[in-house]
Amino acid sequence: MNKLQSALGFGGVLTQEDISRALAHFKYKKLQPGDYFHPINKIANEIAFVEQGVLRVYACDDSGNEITKYFIKENQFGVDLVSYHASKPSKDAFQAAITSEIYVIHKSVIEKLCEEIPNFYIFLKSATEVQLLNKIKDNDFLNFGDAKTKYLEFVNRYPTLAQQVPQQYIASYLKITPQSLSRIRKSLLKN
Repeated sequence: MNKLQSALGFGGVLTQEDISRALAHFKYKKLQPGDYFHPINKIANEIAFVEQGVLRVYACDDSGNEITKYFIKENQFGVDLVSYHASKPSKDAFQAAITSEIYVIHKSVIEKLCEEIPNFYIFLKSATEVQLLNKIKDNDFLNFGDAKTKYLEFVNRYPTLAQQVPQQYIASYLKITPQSLSRIRKSLLKN
């Protein structure tokens, strides 16, 4: 809960008392690889904070193949914003890529906290903006270069993820086949 407490202190918007009140409403969950924080076709009514581990966010293409869209890493909040705000079934799934520890807070509790702690709403907006900007920045390299270049940039940006996350999820994220990723990794080991 130390990382969550630090995250709630982001930007100095919340007082220590506000942080303590908010912390009391988060529920701890441990997820094994493959466990879902949020499945496809369910309305998102909870926000997760990743204390340890990695969640992958994926959608299914027309053929039913899972396409990894991005990863939610330690010290990050995660929610399907469209589903959460529109109260519509989600098109994305949030699944543990590795054993993960998360803290979850329900939408009704967040609404109550926003009424009781006016700055909590400001904190949420700030945290949401940071997450969206990070997501845009994180994904910009996917549009340039060949598969090897993308993989090298992924390893450069996320060395821990490259070690922790199963290769098929990384391949999906990079929009290459697992076989291509395996060949790239083998060629890099030879060099």
